[in-house]
Amino acid sequence: MNPIVSRFAADKPLDHGELLDALLIDGVISADDAKRLRFATRQQDGQTLHPLDFIARQGLADQRTPIKKLDGHGLLHWLSKYCDQPVFHVDPLKINASAITAVMSFAFAKRHRILAVEARPDEIWVAGAEPFVHGWESDLGQVVRKPVKRVLVLPSEIDRMTAELYTLAKSVSSASGQSSAGAGASALASFEQLVDVGSLKDPDANDQHIVSIVDWLLQYAFDQRASDIHIEPRREHANVRFRIDGVLHRVYQLPTAVALAVTSRLKILGRMNLAEKRRPQDGRLKTRGPTGNEVELRLSTLPTAFGEKLVMRIFDPEVLLRSFRDLGLDDDDFEQWQSMTHHPHGIVLVTGPTGSGKTTTLYSTLKQLANDDVNVCTIEDPIEMVEPSFNQVQVQHGIGLDFAEGVRALLRQDPDIIMIGEIRDRETADMAVQAALTGHLVLSTLHTNDSPSAITRLLELGVAPYLIRATVLGVMAQRLVRVLCPNCKQPGTLDAQTWAKLVKPWKATAPVTVQRPVGCLECRNTGYSGRQGIYELLSLDESLKSAITDAADVAELRRIGIREGLKTLRLGGAKKIAAGLTTIEEVLRVTPSGEHS
Repeated sequence: MNPIVSRFAADKPLDHGELLDALLIDGVISADDAKRLRFATRQQDGQTLHPLDFIARQGLADQRTPIKKLDGHGLLHWLSKYCDQPVFHVDPLKINASAITAVMSFAFAKRHRILAVEARPDEIWVAGAEPFVHGWESDLGQVVRKPVKRVLVLPSEIDRMTAELYTLAKSVSSASGQSSAGAGASALASFEQLVDVGSLKDPDANDQHIVSIVDWLLQYAFDQRASDIHIEPRREHANVRFRIDGVLHRVYQLPTAVALAVTSRLKILGRMNLAEKRRPQDGRLKTRGPTGNEVELRLSTLPTAFGEKLVMRIFDPEVLLRSFRDLGLDDDDFEQWQSMTHHPHGIVLVTGPTGSGKTTTLYSTLKQLANDDVNVCTIEDPIEMVEPSFNQVQVQHGIGLDFAEGVRALLRQDPDIIMIGEIRDRETADMAVQAALTGHLVLSTLHTNDSPSAITRLLELGVAPYLIRATVLGVMAQRLVRVLCPNCKQPGTLDAQTWAKLVKPWKATAPVTVQRPVGCLECRNTGYSGRQGIYELLSLDESLKSAITDAADVAELRRIGIREGLKTLRLGGAKKIAAGLTTIEEVLRVTPSGEHS
């Protein structure tokens, strides 16, 4: 008998050992994983993790579908079939905070680790992670005098949302002059009502409901895995858009008055000049993410026809902890990249458009190279992420500290490795070459479509061919492609002609099966979840160096590179298509087209 089935009449919480036994019997986890986790500690930060949270954090392979990881969502769906309770996704923008916190006290919710998630006229939906514990149901039913419908949510999400929603309800009630007790339909109950109240008067940046709107927007952006938040003023309203996996999605429309107050609130938090609205400004702020980790946001304002446009770039410090395999480099690319970046001196370039992951690649590389034996210095505009193991300098054009002057100053600081945020002009290029010639490893970026174009860009900037041959070690072009959601992707068909176009001039064999996006709750119905890089690495060997002259042609450099083994961006994408990680449409979307692609 499955041990989970015996829980029905037990009215007891889930047991760690019984849960592992049930997963093993159902073929969800392997015997080795079950044995290992049976004796593994469930302690974290002095707290004992709930069995569901503990197993979800282990990154186990789901034995029913080996390419998938057994995450919390998959665990809940497996458990759902035994308890007849559906899995629920908590959306912070759709939660009626005041209404659901009026259902039960904070102490009651905390004691039983439950949370009301919907207060309907005919029933109350209550989320929990202990589907076989029923003791609290009758007590709650007598209070609300409505049927209670139970849904499943991970315990860690219940803990986080309980704290946030009860705090929010209290602050909103205080702001509206009402006590939290008895807050019902007349209270500010949801994000929409907060926005509606803000539009009725001229709101101040420090009004409590404006503070709450900003908190909710940030929370929603974190939940949606957004990399950027755009607040864009229009004639009648302001659009709020999130960039998720490289694609912008409109998530809300704010009334103009509310948008102005929200922008002002964010400018205050970012230590920007609140009165200045005619000039672009930059700022930074730090906050906490859903898991309590510190998240840094870079703010940028721009005066437009209808007011200040604000963009917030969200930086996750944990990105620096990701391995190159997580970033998408396969073994061959990684070995070649290591060979380039472990030279004692020379120039290594990373190319690609804005948002293609160049900075992440450079930071991850520098993080690997940085140790007590070397002095790593960077000159950036702006400093993307603050890293204690680097000496980072911010470009300040107002006092004449540009890239070239910054490199000139860094050379007097006894550096071993220098990272230049971008080579934009002749002077910066000359300083990079000078640094490489005097025994330093220089890493930098260029905005070109592919790796051979980086060579011709340096020539266009005025760098002499013999200096390029003497200093440049290699170039890596990169793009980011969206990765298919492992929970909902399904087999699809591949067009042979499109595949041949993609891998040209290589004769790569088309995969027997490919995967296509479907869309589910886990990936917000996009079919994609996260991004990985595709790469094109060009090492300057002797045959390529001989072609670098004043009359060098990109097409010729590319032909020589391919002859010597250059794998194009599209060929890198083809590998990920064959592995079932992305789609041919996605690779074609982000890679350059034409004869040089």
